[in-house]
Amino acid sequence: MNPHTPLRLLTALTLAGASWLAQAADLTIAYQTTVDPAKVAQVDGDYEKASKASIDWRKFDNGADVITAVASGDVQIGYLGSSPLAAAATRKLPIETFLIATQIGAGEALVARDNIKTPQDLIGKKVAVPFVSTGHYSLLAALKGWNIDPAKVQILNLAPPAIIAAWKRGDIDATYVWDPALGVAKETGKVLITSGELAKHGAPTFDAWIVRKDYATKHPEVVKAFAKVTLDAYAAYRHDPKTWLANPDNVAKLAKLSGAKPSDIPVLLQGNVYPLAADQAKALGAPTIQALTDTATFLKQQGKVDAVLPDYAPYVSAQYLPN
Repeated sequence: MNPHTPLRLLTALTLAGASWLAQAADLTIAYQTTVDPAKVAQVDGDYEKASKASIDWRKFDNGADVITAVASGDVQIGYLGSSPLAAAATRKLPIETFLIATQIGAGEALVARDNIKTPQDLIGKKVAVPFVSTGHYSLLAALKGWNIDPAKVQILNLAPPAIIAAWKRGDIDATYVWDPALGVAKETGKVLITSGELAKHGAPTFDAWIVRKDYATKHPEVVKAFAKVTLDAYAAYRHDPKTWLANPDNVAKLAKLSGAKPSDIPVLLQGNVYPLAADQAKALGAPTIQALTDTATFLKQQGKVDAVLPDYAPYVSAQYLPN
């Protein structure tokens, strides 16, 4: 998605029409291949049972595409990272962040080939990342921290499936990405830095669930049911991670939807934080609003958005959390 075409997206929102509103209880949800405990509930049909809605789950490779689908009205609820979320809110798309899906740790990382010994070796090399993604934000933050001018690195805009193909062909030297592309790169490359490490240096990233405001207004009970199922899944995992991971069914279901290798799932899960209900109530306020402001400021510095809003509060809401 071109970050400088807000009019196209806003027009799409206007033209979305009432075709899906007539069946608003039946919804389309955009998910990505990230590893998180709630994917078990997705496989088990728990969201359909709780919401009493017929759900069309659609897989997306990056947040920019999710935003385009949500803007068009094709998708009512979507999963995306903090960077595309900040970009979408900056363009004033009518969306609300109603759940923090994960605070990203080892689930996203910069992986380079073995001939890249130090970060400075990235200069002149080809580094692939989906533009306006959390990986893109983290890559630029890492380069800034290493005092490397991004203009001296060949940063390529590739979706995760294309990154996998490019890595296997040897067309790229490094990539900042998530699974399954991350796992493929790690097979023959080495991790230079993870998003968790970057968070400690002042560049945190997170994934979130967003909803179209018009859908949430008309069907708040569906959004609340979605939030409860997700948080119940997080609570089940965090209560006893070791036992949860010892269940082969859980691992198999995660592998099915994420594309990650079963052997990689424990590390990926344990590298991220999945906020519980009490954490959500605190996060869906000043912390998330500030994070979106900081991310938008960074994106503006990089020329990815035209301006920074004075207040991102209208794009964050804790009202759909379980009582």
